[in-house]
Amino acid sequence: MINFSDFEKKINVFFKDKNLLRQAFIHRSYINENPSAGLSHNERLEFLGDAVLELVVTDFLYKKYPGYAEGELTSLRSALVNAIIISEVASEVGMNDYLLLSKGESKDIGKARQYILANTFEALIGAIYLDQGYDSADIFIGKILLPHTEEIVSKKLWRDSKSLVQEKAQEFVNVTPSYKVLHEAGPDHDKHFTVGIYFGLALIAEGKGKSKQEAEQSAAMYALKTKNWLD
Repeated sequence: MINFSDFEKKINVFFKDKNLLRQAFIHRSYINENPSAGLSHNERLEFLGDAVLELVVTDFLYKKYPGYAEGELTSLRSALVNAIIISEVASEVGMNDYLLLSKGESKDIGKARQYILANTFEALIGAIYLDQGYDSADIFIGKILLPHTEEIVSKKLWRDSKSLVQEKAQEFVNVTPSYKVLHEAGPDHDKHFTVGIYFGLALIAEGKGKSKQEAEQSAAMYALKTKNWLD
């Protein structure tokens, strides 16, 4: 079994309940492949951590940007907690090395891994909240994620990605982007969508999300990065 002590040192959070920390890294696929291990996957922790993350980020942005209107704050929050940013942050602290995945999932290091990392990051926040309380979760998020705020504001990454990619596509290639659902999975209460963004017939990028709208925004952001259209 993976030893998480080095990871605890890296993030400077030392768990009272080590099983809670381990659970944060257990993907559903691992349980499916190892049903006799007696372990639980991280989806409940992810559900909790998502709410804690949103509150911490909302509180931070509300205080830091008193001149921003509600819509601007909402867009900025969405940019800060989207899967692209969160998976990058998770990679920076080495979470990839501790994931408990099925053999099949462990071979996929593309976009699917990004979403697994983002979900695991949220599960870790849920685990910190349960083990240490809200203040510790707040400190962890403040140290690991919130420093990215300045980059997001300076590069205007908080702008609506769909609007921005439409503006750039019309300016540079004279097309209006279109979106198509490529895949959807999960039960009705927990759907996950994969959406493609197209310039004409050409598939430019894909994005995932818990709603079609979220997946479209993610695809638009990937398209902006692919085309190097971010200011």
